Amino acid sequence: MIDRAIALWNRLDAGLGAVPAAIPLLALRIALAIPFWRSGLTKWDGFLNLSTGARYLFEQEFKLHIFGQAIAYPAPLTMAFLAGLGEIILPILLVLGLGTRFAALGILAMTIIIQLTVPDGLINFHLPWFAMALALLVYGGGMLSADRLLGGLFSQRIKGSAPPAR
Repeated sequence: MIDRAIALWNRLDAGLGAVPAAIPLLALRIALAIPFWRSGLTKWDGFLNLSTGARYLFEQEFKLHIFGQAIAYPAPLTMAFLAGLGEIILPILLVLGLGTRFAALGILAMTIIIQLTVPDGLINFHLPWFAMALALLVYGGGMLSADRLLGGLFSQRIKGSAPPAR
C-alpha cells in the first residue's frame, strides 16, 4: 500500500516536473509587467508629458524612508520622468522577452526605490515583485522569448560565417 502511494507520488511529481520551463517564465514576465505597465499609464498625459498627478506625488507626497527619516526625492520631476519611462518600457521588454535580464534588473532597482518610498507595501507587493524579477534575472526569458529567438539567429550567423582573416 505504501509502495503504491510512493509510486503514485513519484509519477505525479514527474508529470508536474515535465512542464516546460518556458511556460512559467512567460507567466512570470507577464505577471511582473502588468502592475508596472498600469502604474506607468497613470504617469503620462500625452507623449512624454508627465501627468499632474505624477508631478504632485513626486514633488509633494513621495519621500524616501531611510534610517527612520523621510527624505524628499532629489530632482523629483526627473525621478518622475524616469519612473514613468521605466514603467512603460521595461514591461514591454519583459512581455516580449527582449533583454529580459536587463529589464528584470531595472524592475529590481525600481522595486527597491518603491519599497523605500512606500515601506508598508513589502509583503503584498514589493517582495513578490522582487522575487519575480530576481527569478527572471537568474533564469532569463526562456524559450518563448525574443532573447532566445535573437540568440538563435545570431548564433546561426556566427556559425555560418567565414573564419576571421589572418
